[in-house]
Amino acid sequence: MFYHAYDSYLENAFPYDELRPLTCDGHDTWGSFSLTLIDALDTLLILGNVSEFQRVVEVLQDNLDFDIDVNASVFETNIRVVGGLLSAHLLSKKAGVEVEAGWPCSGPLLRLAEEAARKLLPAFQTPTGMPYGTVNLLHGVNPGETPVTCTAGIGTFIVEFATLSSLTGDPVFEDVARVALMRLWESRSDIGLVGNHIDVLTGKWVAQDAGIGAGVDSYFEYLVKGAILLQDKKLMAMFLEYNKAIRNYTRFDDWYLWVQMYKGTVSMPVFQSLEAYWPGIQSLIGDIDNAMKTFLNYYTVWKQFGGLPEFYNIPQGYTVEKREGYPLRPELIESAMYLYRATGDPTLLELGRDAVESIEKISRVECGFATIKDLRDHKLDNRMESFFLAETVKYLYLLFDPDNFIHNNGSTFDTVITPYGECILGAGGYIFNTEAHPIDPAALHCCRRLKEEQWEVEDLMREFFSLKRNRSRVKKTMSSGPWEPPAGPGTFSSPENHDGVREKKPAKQKTPLLSCPSQPFTSKLALLGQVFLDSS
Repeated sequence: MFYHAYDSYLENAFPYDELRPLTCDGHDTWGSFSLTLIDALDTLLILGNVSEFQRVVEVLQDNLDFDIDVNASVFETNIRVVGGLLSAHLLSKKAGVEVEAGWPCSGPLLRLAEEAARKLLPAFQTPTGMPYGTVNLLHGVNPGETPVTCTAGIGTFIVEFATLSSLTGDPVFEDVARVALMRLWESRSDIGLVGNHIDVLTGKWVAQDAGIGAGVDSYFEYLVKGAILLQDKKLMAMFLEYNKAIRNYTRFDDWYLWVQMYKGTVSMPVFQSLEAYWPGIQSLIGDIDNAMKTFLNYYTVWKQFGGLPEFYNIPQGYTVEKREGYPLRPELIESAMYLYRATGDPTLLELGRDAVESIEKISRVECGFATIKDLRDHKLDNRMESFFLAETVKYLYLLFDPDNFIHNNGSTFDTVITPYGECILGAGGYIFNTEAHPIDPAALHCCRRLKEEQWEVEDLMREFFSLKRNRSRVKKTMSSGPWEPPAGPGTFSSPENHDGVREKKPAKQKTPLLSCPSQPFTSKLALLGQVFLDSS
């Protein structure tokens, strides 16, 4: 399935973003990035195709350009382009790509990911810190840009942006992502729910429907995945608080409806196909029983139609007018993969088999796989979204491949020597972004912790030598001989990277590195009265 779609894209659509499978040609959809190629890159490695992975990396390095006069979705560019490039960067060594000295803290794909993300930063320059939905890659936010953005478009950055900050050492990406998350959290209603669309200039809710589906979905997903990736208790606490409100107001018989965010009254008794990610998120927090109940509800809809319609009216048990299509979305298969890893329940493999058979029978055409325009009569539409190769096929493959390296339980790993010390990679625990691009959480510690310590020591030494010079001048005025510090076991020098070039220090430190309150006994280093705290 993968190669039928992928080869059709290369033969008929490249360098356009996506394949049009009914007319066997291509078109640009999300910006003119050869998007399907970026989105499919890590899937190639998961399927074991290292030679094609290596070829595509070279193609992207030679051809990808973000200095283009294109209005791009901030959300889609982040999850598909930034996420795809970061994942491919971190998997490069496993794919046999010759990586440069300093990897994973440097590399051409990382530089491309950083370049793409920098093009998105102007969108975050709002009074609330919540980003606009669209940005021009060359000129920034257009003067007439609408300030109304969906909740998911604000809260779906922490996975990619924190990874980028950790690898590059520039905190700006993680900082803006965290501010956006906090503004949403502060904007929730008195009953603990968030709406669907908000004005990023005023912080006022424009669409007040609360649910777990379209327009909101990946915000909740990123609270959980961000918490796991960053070991961040605050993000998890936020999600668990939302989870209580969602259970209290939107859950009915293991379905999740849409309600008014301030009153909790039902506004739309529908299930959306995008909501099918929810059992997977429940499994990540260990709520397996509820996850299986909800999954089985959603599976009954799949069996009814051979796919998930975009909207399904729960009381009527049928599709909603003008929302009868299935664009080959991955969410139910994604949940099946997570739940199968957690339970081993063969029912989940049955869903996988049904999905393969349905997509093959209904959607396969000569040039790839076509979106199903209407599940009632199986009419097709002339589009194959890039997420079909990035997510749908990948999750199906991983569901049926228990020995894939992605499922590593820590029994094997790679040791990498970086300029900042030894680093463990590939031990498992991969976090998938919402476009199914896997991020190795261990990689964040390769560069982040060590670089932060480097900056801390640099600040400390600057303070130390400044005080030493001042004290030396004082002593010179009081005695004929210069003041000398006591001999120590080691000599400090300014930190340098592997090329002998001084590391660029970020403009902003997150926390004060030195302080003088009443110090606990965990303090490990004191210089001239200044105490350097043991953060552990």
